[in-house]
Amino acid sequence: MTLDTAQIAAPQHQRLLIIDFGSQVTQLIARRLRELSVYCEIHPFNVVTPQFIRDFAPQAVILSGGPASVFAEGAPLPPPDVFDLGVPVLGICYGQQAMMHMLGGKVESGHGTAEFGRAYVTPADETLDILKGWFLEGREEVWMSHGDHVSRLAPGFRVYGTSPNAPFAITADPDRHFYAVQFHPEVHHTPNGRTLYHNFLRLAGFRGDWTMAGYRDEAIRKIREQVGDAKVICGLSGGVDSSVAAVLIHEAIGDQLTCVFVDHGLLRKGEAEQVVSMFRDHYNIPLVHADESDRFLTALEGLDDPEAKRKTIGRLFIDVFQEHAKAVGGAEYLAQGTLYPDVIESVSFSGGPSVTIKSHHNVGGLPEKMGLKLVEPLRELFKDEVRQLGRELGLPESFIGRHPFPGPGLAIRCPGAITREKLAILREADAVYIDQIRRHGLYDEIWQAFAAILPMRTVGVMGDGRTYDYALALRAVTSVDGMTADYYPFTHEFLGETATRIINEVRGVNRVFYDCTSKPPGTIELE
Repeated sequence: MTLDTAQIAAPQHQRLLIIDFGSQVTQLIARRLRELSVYCEIHPFNVVTPQFIRDFAPQAVILSGGPASVFAEGAPLPPPDVFDLGVPVLGICYGQQAMMHMLGGKVESGHGTAEFGRAYVTPADETLDILKGWFLEGREEVWMSHGDHVSRLAPGFRVYGTSPNAPFAITADPDRHFYAVQFHPEVHHTPNGRTLYHNFLRLAGFRGDWTMAGYRDEAIRKIREQVGDAKVICGLSGGVDSSVAAVLIHEAIGDQLTCVFVDHGLLRKGEAEQVVSMFRDHYNIPLVHADESDRFLTALEGLDDPEAKRKTIGRLFIDVFQEHAKAVGGAEYLAQGTLYPDVIESVSFSGGPSVTIKSHHNVGGLPEKMGLKLVEPLRELFKDEVRQLGRELGLPESFIGRHPFPGPGLAIRCPGAITREKLAILREADAVYIDQIRRHGLYDEIWQAFAAILPMRTVGVMGDGRTYDYALALRAVTSVDGMTADYYPFTHEFLGETATRIINEVRGVNRVFYDCTSKPPGTIELE
């Protein structure tokens, strides 16, 4: 699946096409460009046909990295038409190698030429407009990830930067506006990468016309055109994505929208009340508050396998939502807070099946079961753009800036069997922990923080009495781009103060641990 031309942004936007060859960080290219106010889309190489390119009409093209070798049988390559468009083309890592391979250069694999990790590029004798602001201190730190290497440049290309294992680390044919780098300027580990992208966009003539204020007006127009006078129901979780989608749609069609908020009893302390207050009382949006906590918790009794818990919650959520949505009556559309990463990750670059990381996100089939058409006004946006749009819509900063919260809620922060007692303890402890973080002015420095109640009891002494209570784990991570995460380095004083507050204020806890491991985002949560 990929976006068809009818789903591409309105023609008034200047657009850049990113052709994906399977790099794990291709999304970051798009995020960097969006941060520079340029609209772009990622599409797998195998759907980028000559006709697709003509329909998309890009003002520039970027060829992503990827794990393949250009000289291997069946290697992924862009259509040759890309190089006949007369627009600037930038090849990154594998994209550089594909460019050289197709335009008459040579790529080889050899011992001693691979580079993985930090490297340093030094400038050649000639300079280049795309490198304005680079090499001010003699060399640039970059992030390499390649086994093959370019061994001979294509005709018309010259070298502008080298590294120890990449003699053609930066190459270009300025006359044709073809540029190629062996490293990844999109990652945080190439500190000056943003400057390179900025220069490329300037050379390509981009005005920077992609703004959330403009997107808001455009999205409202599209929603009205799509929906007409029909009714829409929206599954409101209380998270940032569904909330922004709901407020945006309500601004477009008013009371034609009804939100269904399924309270599964696994929310944080006071969260259900906050959601109802904000949407029903403040925004005046028609809202069905489906308090089904007893139903969910009864279904979860005795389950300790994390995947079984996730699937139980997902299955029951669909049933409950369907029941309450039908009670609204007459709806023709279902609104979802689908984001652009959801669209990208639903398709592997080779067209094969994607790996399911979080099964609770897969609630597919609901629109078909209910005979509804989809409204997905955020499907062109990344998470940070959704937050910007939320600010444009006037949602409070305290809500827009909230840390991510998983769909199954506290169920995955309660390893082992779920009980009402453990959930009550966890809610109180988590509330104290977040309050501590806010009191110390650390909330906005942290990407996600939460408490988890461990499936173990420990013997302790509190005052003159012996206790046998639960142990609690605290986690807090930082992330620059959401692709990797590192633990937040709390001071010993903060941790000591927080542990003391939790033990004193939350009955049922006598041990508190801090998890200081670094993990990729898919494993930030405990289960």
